[in-house]
Amino acid sequence: MPVHTHTTGPTTTGPVLAPGDPGYDAERLGYNLALDHRPALVVKAHGPEDVGAAVRYAADAGLGVAVQATGHGVSRSAQGQLMISTRGLNEVRVDPGARTATVGAGTRWQEVLDLTAPHGLAPLNGSNPGVGAVGYTVGGGMGLLGRRYGYAADHVRHMDVVTADGRLRRADAEHEPDLFWALRGGKGNFGVVVAMEIDLFPVTELYGGGLYFDGARTADALHAYARWTAAVPEEMSSSVQLIRYPDLPVVPAELRGRFVTHIRVAWCGDPAEGERLVRPLRAVGPSLKDTVGRMPYRDVGSIHHEPSAPVAVYDRNTALGPLPPEAVDTLLELAGPESGAPYFAELRHHGGAYARPPRVPNAVGGRDAQFMLFTTSLLEPGGTAAARAAHDRLYDGMRPWSTGGAFVNFFGVDDTDPATVLTAYAPADRPRLARVKAAYDPGNLFRITYAVEPATD
Repeated sequence: MPVHTHTTGPTTTGPVLAPGDPGYDAERLGYNLALDHRPALVVKAHGPEDVGAAVRYAADAGLGVAVQATGHGVSRSAQGQLMISTRGLNEVRVDPGARTATVGAGTRWQEVLDLTAPHGLAPLNGSNPGVGAVGYTVGGGMGLLGRRYGYAADHVRHMDVVTADGRLRRADAEHEPDLFWALRGGKGNFGVVVAMEIDLFPVTELYGGGLYFDGARTADALHAYARWTAAVPEEMSSSVQLIRYPDLPVVPAELRGRFVTHIRVAWCGDPAEGERLVRPLRAVGPSLKDTVGRMPYRDVGSIHHEPSAPVAVYDRNTALGPLPPEAVDTLLELAGPESGAPYFAELRHHGGAYARPPRVPNAVGGRDAQFMLFTTSLLEPGGTAAARAAHDRLYDGMRPWSTGGAFVNFFGVDDTDPATVLTAYAPADRPRLARVKAAYDPGNLFRITYAVEPATD
């Protein structure tokens, strides 16, 4: 087995890359290009042993550790620090009898779907199958089966994690229970998760897709959606996006250059009942496009059809309670077709199983939310201040309906302040997170994330 060394790096089986080395840029850059940072070293891990060697080297050298698989969850700059690329750890093993899958740290959800679908089973993946499964899950994981089954983190059997001492540990309900609690929801604060075992569910198809309404129908569609969500069963997950599509050939002709209200639905029950439930939304009026129908669960990514090309974006989110008509009107004013908003806005419906505690408790917050409001702007060079100001106006306006919470997987580059990070967790859980951090990472090695500060008492 080849052993790779760099003049200033750890000894590993995978490559150790420094600025200027071939392949360095491909590993350091991910989906979100908002941070153009240059780590001192990038370790392209080929296994848990490489991760352990990299962590021990970083601790000895006084470097922080950043972890990246797909690069969707960009947080702090890793400039001058050490980055571990886990893209190569993408093994998936499915046990159809036990209804479980073991998933490596670099695995994308589509890779899991491709192996579980032939067995008639589904993971609790997110709306974008190109996102890394482990990074999504350690941040909680809100998907298109979430109102029925809960957060992805609620259905993890165990995690294999390299902690700040370089040790590979198995964390589950019986072994390292405090660490297991914190890993599920605590993002990357407590170690490098190299693999996880997750539950699978007997879901083979959905009644799902999107209804696309012209901007002239936005007010009617958004009010109808808010009323509709108040009564739908928990087998129905849904969201609505307010977006002005660019006038570009890559956009479908019927949407090109238009302001569009895109209602997305995913029903995991009887298709006839799903069709009946969607009728009030179709009754809003003629749509520009209607893709709602029966689909194999394997094609779930087509519901949101999120872009896959890397781009620089500015993100923000907040948890909301109920959405009375005045809240909808405020959102229309600040993000609707007449607002000129330089962002798209999305509401995701919560409640259902999201609100229930899991069988094995974890650190995931936001269980009191009824909706999440998420916004994103495409960032041009030098555009961060303008994006920040625009998002500030929206979130200030929506504050009366916010719970004060947020979701760590939807944080952006402006959300790394410790006080902001803690809004992703229930107030009663925050001291425990700090204590677990102090126990497993007292030197705050894993600080290049949405960092939880270790307790000092």
